[in-house]
Amino acid sequence: MAEENTGKKKGSMSVSEAGRKGGQTVRDKYGHSFYEEIGRKGGETVRNERGHEFYEEIGHKGGQKVKELIEAGKRRQAQQATEREGGGGTGGGPENK
Repeated sequence: MAEENTGKKKGSMSVSEAGRKGGQTVRDKYGHSFYEEIGRKGGETVRNERGHEFYEEIGHKGGQKVKELIEAGKRRQAQQATEREGGGGTGGGPENK
């Protein structure tokens, strides 16, 4: 009886599996140009509703995020270099052997 309550029947699929299958069907039926067309239409709609400034704003936000990620990566890299040079304490490095 417990097996009946698993939520999965023979032959059923998960939501993600159904979405993947549906996406593949659309791709096979309409092709790459279909996605280009709906993307263009969506972009035009957003431009008409929100204006050019919206794209400037989200572009700036994206650029700021990239800048933050690069800075964090540089800090992490510098910290790791310092630790390797012996400033990190009790790592298992060659100086402890």
